[in-house]
Amino acid sequence: MAKRGIKSISSDFLVIGSGVAGLSAAIALSGAGRVVVLNKGRAMEGSSEFAQGGIAVAISEEDSIGFHLEDTLAAGRGFCREEAVKVMVGEGPDRIRDLISWGAEFDKEGGRFAFAREAAHSRERILRAKGDATGEEIVKTLLRRVNSSPEIAIFEHHFTIDLLIDNSGCRGAIVMDEPKGEIYLIKTRATIIATGGIGRVYSRTTNPSVVTGDGIAMAFRAGAELEDMEFIQFHPTSLFLPGAPPFLLSEAMRGEGAVIRNINKEAFLSRYHADAEMAPRDMVARAIWLEMQATGSRHVYLDLTSLDPVFIRGRFPKIYATCLQYDLDITEEMIPVSPAAHFIMGGIKTDINGATNIGSLYAAGEAACTGVHGANRLASNSLLEGLVFGSRAGEEAVKASVKKEVVKGKQASLVRDLMSDYGEGCKESRDDSDKIINSIRRLMWDKAGIVRSKDGLNEALISIKELCTLLNKRRQTSRADLELKNMITIAQLITIPALTREGSIGAHYRSDFPDKGERWDRHLVLKRGEVISQGGAPDTLCNPQVYQYR
Repeated sequence: MAKRGIKSISSDFLVIGSGVAGLSAAIALSGAGRVVVLNKGRAMEGSSEFAQGGIAVAISEEDSIGFHLEDTLAAGRGFCREEAVKVMVGEGPDRIRDLISWGAEFDKEGGRFAFAREAAHSRERILRAKGDATGEEIVKTLLRRVNSSPEIAIFEHHFTIDLLIDNSGCRGAIVMDEPKGEIYLIKTRATIIATGGIGRVYSRTTNPSVVTGDGIAMAFRAGAELEDMEFIQFHPTSLFLPGAPPFLLSEAMRGEGAVIRNINKEAFLSRYHADAEMAPRDMVARAIWLEMQATGSRHVYLDLTSLDPVFIRGRFPKIYATCLQYDLDITEEMIPVSPAAHFIMGGIKTDINGATNIGSLYAAGEAACTGVHGANRLASNSLLEGLVFGSRAGEEAVKASVKKEVVKGKQASLVRDLMSDYGEGCKESRDDSDKIINSIRRLMWDKAGIVRSKDGLNEALISIKELCTLLNKRRQTSRADLELKNMITIAQLITIPALTREGSIGAHYRSDFPDKGERWDRHLVLKRGEVISQGGAPDTLCNPQVYQYR
């Protein structure tokens, strides 16, 4: 039973995360009651805002929903769920029209939308805003819409610790108000997780610091099924400079004519794939990785110097300005780049309406897995996914929660002894949390990265078990400790299915099993339970069961 000292508030709906998916969900929910949106940082701090290349949508005269469907299925290596893809590409145009009606401004040429083309797209269908600031424009537009609704409240600097679960499903969440150092409950009729991905589990990632897999980890602890967690997309080109973060260099740069060269300044991608610079992301990232190994280098180059400098500055203003901060003029110099963890195709398993296997719990965006991306996400489909499935999750939560009430009374059936776990409130971070986090990130990059093997993955699991043992000896009372717990959980949830899948497809590549292998089209689902014997996974913090099915 919750003891004295744990306060609570009530809301009709709770959305955890304030990127494109979360804000889209909040807008869809707002007509049916009060909505609380939680953000562990501040608005405009998640992955959505950093999406540069654009948003893929079939609205040009030269394009069609059918073409977009075919390209998405092809990029996903036959591993996509076609029903989900049809929903995304079919409803995408209407969601874009909504954005435009709400004030979003996409780039135009001669009065018409300026569509770009990116790798693995058969048509020019990428809408962009301000050259390379599409995600920022979309999030700002959604925020204006959210802020105009009196039914929606955004709580910034609120870290979600865990979900409240009883026999009927999810009833809200346990939340840390960081500025006040308080722990309290938010009780709701329905909860939507839209916390984004897991990129910070890797030492090189394009994701901002807040992306630590919290939503996926807490859903797993609550009993939600996860799917396709072994499929991590590594973006081929992130900035590689001493002292600089691995800033994303948009795939649109290659679409405009940029060439990737090795350390000897030689173009090499055509040796790995017929489409060279325009090959799918998984193949380009792997080719760069292999070329780096062959030449003993830590990076390759992205070369735009053959393009008109005026065009470069106008087309990629944000990238140009960022590189210039590090004394790199991309109009005159080649850009040192290397791959970095970028996007997870897997996540919390949902249907096409965002529903999970737990009642009143929904997920959308990168934290969710509808199967829309298959084994390899098609470039610029992520923002579209967030818009479409965020809206659908909100709409479904409204329908399903009509007869439900916000839970009231004692919390004995909902939570553990909160005073025991969290009753002391928010504490300062322990000195060694960052050290342990860095060790996880290096471990995952080295052993569960672009190229994987049985030996490396087993080594990773042994190390994760040691970290679990260390973590279990300490109370998690700070945000840093709670993020550490989530990252250790996510590391295992990636590594176990990566070890289980003895074959290579899309973004999952095993050097010891380079072919697809048998039963390659089976999806791996993880749920909390007994550890499988297959693959020799050690008994660790997560203790998951892996299921295989179509």
